[in-house]
Amino acid sequence: MANSRSARKRIKINERNRLINRFYKSSVQTLIKKFFQKLEIYKASKTSEDQKTVQEALNSIYSLIDKGTKKKVFHKNTAAKKKARLAASLKIV
Repeated sequence: MANSRSARKRIKINERNRLINRFYKSSVQTLIKKFFQKLEIYKASKTSEDQKTVQEALNSIYSLIDKGTKKKVFHKNTAAKKKARLAASLKIV
């Protein structure tokens, strides 16, 4: 256990930051999985309605990645790489 007051405070801060990081990372992964499911549906049907839902999903992922980058959960190059791969997967369709 920590001996000094500042060490106890750092433990609390690290736990808080860990939970924030976990929220952003798991949320992005969940949204990416849902995006690829919607993308498969769009590949099969090719309707404009499905295209709209895929684009909305992509926008929400971009938003969450950007917020995570702003809070230093993701490195800016990692965020750019994730966004580029998602855009490329949509462009192929």
